[in-house]
Amino acid sequence: MATDNSQQSTVNSQQSTVNRQQTKTIVVKIGTSTLTRSTTGNLALSTIAALVEILAGLRQQGHRVVLVSSGAVGVGCARLGLTERPRNIALKQAVAAVGQGRLMRVYDDLFTTLQQPIAQVLLTRGDLVQRNSYVNACNTFQQLLRLGVIPIVNENDTVAVDELKFGDNDTLSALVASLVEADWLFVLTDVDRLYSADPRSNPDAQPIALVQSMAQLTEFQVQTGDSRSGWGTGGMVTKIEAARIATASGVRTVITDGCFPGNIEKILNGESIGTQFEPQPRPVNARKHWIANVLIPAGKLYLDAGAVKAVSHGGKSLLAAGIAQVEGEFQADDSVQLCDAAGKQIARGLVNYSSLELRQIQGCKSEKIAEILGYAGVETAVHRDNLVIV
Repeated sequence: MATDNSQQSTVNSQQSTVNRQQTKTIVVKIGTSTLTRSTTGNLALSTIAALVEILAGLRQQGHRVVLVSSGAVGVGCARLGLTERPRNIALKQAVAAVGQGRLMRVYDDLFTTLQQPIAQVLLTRGDLVQRNSYVNACNTFQQLLRLGVIPIVNENDTVAVDELKFGDNDTLSALVASLVEADWLFVLTDVDRLYSADPRSNPDAQPIALVQSMAQLTEFQVQTGDSRSGWGTGGMVTKIEAARIATASGVRTVITDGCFPGNIEKILNGESIGTQFEPQPRPVNARKHWIANVLIPAGKLYLDAGAVKAVSHGGKSLLAAGIAQVEGEFQADDSVQLCDAAGKQIARGLVNYSSLELRQIQGCKSEKIAEILGYAGVETAVHRDNLVIV
């Protein structure tokens, strides 16, 4: 009997391991062009209902699901009778406040019919720029997912200012996918996959099924365009950038037609639908990933040839002696781009001095810093622990 119990325990343990391996963390981003009717800006309720059913089904299968949803401004415009997207920041933020409530009401009603709890998560880039806030956001997401909740994420348009905006929810979805260490990111849009050009205007556009590296897009001669609906802020260029961020975090990314939410399950089951971007190995150092992909660089440092070689190939910190030019205004601990003489970015990092201080010490040896600045500063301009090669 003891042997039987032991064997049964082993079987249960193996099944538990298999189940954990099969359970995925899935982030789905749906854009304004899919959520709303292009002619009126009203919600496309049949599409939303189909998506809700798919996502609730994935949760019932044990997967962890996050939805990144656009549409607040578009829905707000329809609610207020506006015929075009506001360009004035204050008006846009007011309209977003009107639309966000309506959007969440629709989601809550639909998910409630399927007994699926949801949570509203509104973010600005400022919430992720501060390391403590980034970690807190990560902890909140993890707790929601443990509770079986589907977080519904949108940019907090009501309070976001230009310098702290994600710019579009494609970028937001990629950063959220990175934050929750997702296995999949589905970017639902108004075309069935990535093409070499816009298939709606170019009959010679060639479909692209698989992208193994971002360098391939140059080979494919991919042309990107802006959003066609008039209600959104993105376009294919932002979706490709989202794929770059997500795949660099180890997240397999798919661009596919949002009008057919059932494609999500088909793709998870191995069908070749949409365009898939193969992930890179998941980064070991979460802090460096945060530096490379979350922070917005406040300036640029142009390096001499010796510094470029030392940083990019030698794994060295950047010293003031290797800086040829400082561009932009920034403070110590801000993110900056490190560029070669031609302006090509080779790395990003957190700088140890302000732009004013660096202009005084650029090209100087480390032992001269105290004499020039009048106080003893750190030896490095950007320490290698706070530096990421891109």
